[in-house]
Amino acid sequence: MKTKLNELTATEIVNLTHSGSVTAEAVVRACLERISEREEAVQAWQFIDPELALKQARAIDARSFRGPLHGVPVGMKDIIDTADMPTEYGSPIHAGHRPHMDAVCVALTRRAGGIIMGKTVTTEFANRFPGKTMNPRDPRRTPGGSSSGSGAAVGDSMVPLAIGTQTTGSTIRPAAFNGCFGYRPTWGDLRITGVMEAAGSLDTLGIITRSLDDVVLYRDVLAGTSPQPLPAAACKPPRVGVCWTQFQAQADAATRASIEDCAAAMSKAGAKVSTLELPPAFDAVAEVHQKISSFEFARARAWELDHYPEKISAVLRNGRLKHGLAYTFDEYREARAAAEKLRLQLDDVFAGYDAVLTPSAAGEPPLGLDATGSAAFSSIWTLCHTPSMTLPLFSGPNGLPIGIQLVTRRDCDRQLFEIARWTAALYGR
Repeated sequence: MKTKLNELTATEIVNLTHSGSVTAEAVVRACLERISEREEAVQAWQFIDPELALKQARAIDARSFRGPLHGVPVGMKDIIDTADMPTEYGSPIHAGHRPHMDAVCVALTRRAGGIIMGKTVTTEFANRFPGKTMNPRDPRRTPGGSSSGSGAAVGDSMVPLAIGTQTTGSTIRPAAFNGCFGYRPTWGDLRITGVMEAAGSLDTLGIITRSLDDVVLYRDVLAGTSPQPLPAAACKPPRVGVCWTQFQAQADAATRASIEDCAAAMSKAGAKVSTLELPPAFDAVAEVHQKISSFEFARARAWELDHYPEKISAVLRNGRLKHGLAYTFDEYREARAAAEKLRLQLDDVFAGYDAVLTPSAAGEPPLGLDATGSAAFSSIWTLCHTPSMTLPLFSGPNGLPIGIQLVTRRDCDRQLFEIARWTAALYGR
């Protein structure tokens, strides 16, 4: 086999383990070897126990039943509860914390034959203060956040799949910065029991992979349904709205060129492409999102604030937490009402489009490890509960990844997958 086992996609691993050509233990050993080689430079993992990973693999190999993730190693963001591993939520307050049960997404992964390799680094409480992870393509640069370790581990071929979460841009941005596919589902589709709440009105799981087929496969596993591969035939050329949003000034020259290149390629392939201007009400997105997310986040951290305020970073304590506690319940309810109006308006906007094409981030992963980059280009879609995906189709002037983001209306995730496949095929992906 020319391709190393750790470089295979989840779909390829499943095909090999189902046929008996490869064992789960062999796949896990290859991933552990990669982690051993690269972890000092990348620091994607908060917890990794090689013997525990191998024990899981041997148990999978002993099964007679072959599940849809049979033998696939998976990274779990360290805000997701695991009964056999610590879950520390990116905070010294919870060092060594051991939940008594698995989160639903962990249980469904194991049921499908997946192997939980370990816990990937998160920013503090999945917010802004960075963890230890560095971008595997340039250690001077951020891997993005808050799903920092998940993006880096998949991007560096330590595992083929990882789960992140998203409350603003915490899956899309690190996936883009690490050259991966990243998917944020329609809000409410995937159960998040056992996942630390950041802001419950916005939180979703996120999937990070090196293959679009893996996104489709894992989404079905996490939805608790039988996997349904995309149809063999490509979808018809879609109606696409190029939407820069009010954050257009943040996009650098390479990002603007990537979006324009993709729009031109889509048009040449038969898509109906036009510029999409969002209604003026969307100018309030940043404020509405901040009020909802900060209000909910600050109250979700009540115990830590009451008992260990000195162990919370100054960045978080004097920023998101301070602002969130200052908002009144009436302001919060007004923001929630405004968000629902924006969702309904966006439904109307999508009447004329199959998908929106927009930046995933402002550009390449920025230099510096004290921040994780702007999440502005995901804030509208997260607030409006729409599914979105970043595709790793471009690179910038430093040879680092630049993703493009596709968005569809709520509950049209399968349509998003089909349009993403059609788009990726234009670039041989």
